[in-house]
Amino acid sequence: MKERILIIEDEIAMIRLLELELSYEGYEIRVASDGLVGAEMALHEHFDMILLDLNLPGINGIEVCKRVRAVKQTPIIMLTARNTISDRVRGLDMGADDYVSKPFAIEELLARMRSLQRRFQYKEAEDVLYAKDLMLNLASHCVSRAGQEIELSQREFELLHCLLINKNRLMNREALLNLVWGYSYEGETNVVDVYIRYLRMKVDEGFGGKLIHTVRGSGYILRE
Repeated sequence: MKERILIIEDEIAMIRLLELELSYEGYEIRVASDGLVGAEMALHEHFDMILLDLNLPGINGIEVCKRVRAVKQTPIIMLTARNTISDRVRGLDMGADDYVSKPFAIEELLARMRSLQRRFQYKEAEDVLYAKDLMLNLASHCVSRAGQEIELSQREFELLHCLLINKNRLMNREALLNLVWGYSYEGETNVVDVYIRYLRMKVDEGFGGKLIHTVRGSGYILRE
């Protein structure tokens, strides 16, 4: 199966270059030319890597990176014309894994992508999250508790993942709504409560010990 690359970039010439070269290398390419659209795609679809421009309409690359990192560990390489130390530091501090300044040779970008892919292969063990006897595996998309496999919908999986990476930390409803459903979500406002109830039925009921707790008037916490 082809590895999927998300390009978040608004320069048409750069998009065409990357699409051509990366498709030739065997990657499946998706493109977003707006920061908001790119963030939504990154959060709600699976990608093996994100190539992210810093200057974007909608929201900038720093904010896109911040939103993605709150939920996912997808490898991110920032592509930007800016080359100051402060810009590089900001991008890396927000969770970018590497930084390539424009203009760049496509051979250098491909080499950096291969290097980053190798690094992430060694991090597979870190893709397994635990809370007591609950286990979530990001790579295989499996969840189990006390050795018993639990079937979750995509949204339930994302919500549980968000709670696990913020284990023992209170998460209010607005934060969960933004991180799991996206900043542009316009559906029912009680959707978080509904999906927390779904999760509890699958993850807590019938097992020894409650993991997902309600903090009245504040939000939810997954507590060991």
